[in-house]
Order: sequence, then C-alpha cells, then structure tokens
Amino acid sequence: MNLIFHALEHAFEDSLPMLPFLFLAYLLIEWIERHHGDAIERALAGGGRWGFVPGAVLGCVPQCGFSALAANLYASRVITPGTLLAVFVATSDEALPLLAAAPGVWNTLPVLLGAKVAAGVAAGFLLDVPLRRVLPAGLYGGYAGRADQVDCHEHHEEHSGVFLSALRHTVEILLFILLFNFLLGLLFEWVGEDAITTFLLQMGPLQPMAAALVGLIPNCASSVLLAQLYLQGAISFGSLFAGLCAGAGIGLAVLWRVNPSWKQNLFLTGALWAGGSVCGVLLQALPL
Repeated sequence: MNLIFHALEHAFEDSLPMLPFLFLAYLLIEWIERHHGDAIERALAGGGRWGFVPGAVLGCVPQCGFSALAANLYASRVITPGTLLAVFVATSDEALPLLAAAPGVWNTLPVLLGAKVAAGVAAGFLLDVPLRRVLPAGLYGGYAGRADQVDCHEHHEEHSGVFLSALRHTVEILLFILLFNFLLGLLFEWVGEDAITTFLLQMGPLQPMAAALVGLIPNCASSVLLAQLYLQGAISFGSLFAGLCAGAGIGLAVLWRVNPSWKQNLFLTGALWAGGSVCGVLLQALPL
C-alpha cells in the first residue's frame, strides 16, 4: 500500500506542474483548428504530385484530424501515397503539446519538428519519385478525384467555445499523463528506476525499433506513453523520434477502414515502421 501511495504522490508531483503549459498549448491548437483548418485542408489536397512537401509541413501542426483527413483524401485518390506518408511521418499526435508543457525539453522541440518535416519530405519524395518506377502500380493508382468530393472535414467541438474545448482536451490528456506516470512510478518503485532505464538504454538499435512498433498503435495513448518515457529519461531521443514518426494518430486506423486495398494499407504501415526505425537508429547516436 505504501508503494501505491508513493507512486501516486510522484504521479501528481510530476503531472500537475504541466497543467498551465498544456492548457496554453491546446488553446493554440483549437484556435488553429477553427480559424485555419479549411485553408490547411485545401493546401494539402492541392499539392499534386509534389504534395509531400506541404504534407510534411502541415503534418507537424498539432491537430488531431489532419492524419485522418489525409487518409480519406488518399482513399479517394485525391493525394498521392507519398503525400499521405509525409503527413503520417510528420504527425506527432498528442506528444507535441505534452513536450511543450515541459520547459526542461523546450530546446529539443525545434530539433524534433525540423527533423520530422525533413523525414516526411524525404519519405514522400522516395515513395512518389524514384520508387514509383520500381514498385507495383497497384500501390499507387490514379488521382482523378477532387477534395470537394471528400466529406472528411472534422467539425470538432463546434457547439462549445475555444476555451472549453481546450480545457476538455487538457483534462483528458492530463488524466492520461497521471495514469501513465502512476503506472511507470509503480514499475520504477517495484523493479528499480536505474534497472529499467539501464535495460532500455542497453537495447541499442532495438530500442527505436520497439518504439516504432508502439507508435503504430492508432491511439493518442501511444504518443503520450512515448513522451512520458522520454521525459523520464527511459528512452533516447532517437527512440522518441522513431515512435513519433511511426505514429500517425488515428490516421492509420482511418486508412484501414476507408481504403479498400489491404496491400496498399499493409505497405504504408510497413513503410511507417521501417522509416521510423531507420531514422531512430541514426538519431540515437546523437547527443540529444
């Protein structure tokens, strides 16, 4: 019982100081979503064959609906697979506001965002330009659709104001953080923080590969878990990057639901994991 109370106490101590930063981050996200969501949607759909460039840039915007939007546009053959992959790779789901709420890692945010944009552009370029000549045509398909034919715009919390929506998101993610911090605290207390951290860090290149598998889980819980492990010092920046590159939020689940080709879906899922793993292993050698 003392172990449980001790872990719970540490969970509150580690989580509550993030509350004001988390609320401000979600306030900004809600404002972007409401005032610029349509413009971002048009920019993504109008990118054409080189859409992976705006796709990678727009994917970094911390909004929960863009990866789902891209999946719908791809299933309707409005955007290329490279554009979709660029959006998926650049998406960070809930990790970005979570990291923004921790002042101690603010210096890594520009590196994370810049690297994710670069990885998204590189992945989209490889898939749409050189690999297009060697991969089966069935992985690509034709692109004759129009964005206005796709009903995939997410009318998000229109019945409530920006402040209430931001507060709801903040409370939801704070509960996630409390839960993960509590469970991690129990694990650290039971096994030992040094033993767990040493084990994870001794995994070498396997750590980013495992983190990329976690990132494939189509739920915000995976990005929250990865961010919390990084903030606890249990995983490296390379592993965080691998998991967030492979994590497309709900976009991957939407892709499997709306796109009829399981071969395309399986290929893109594998490309996400492989790309995240490779980037993570390369970055793990850097002192970040």
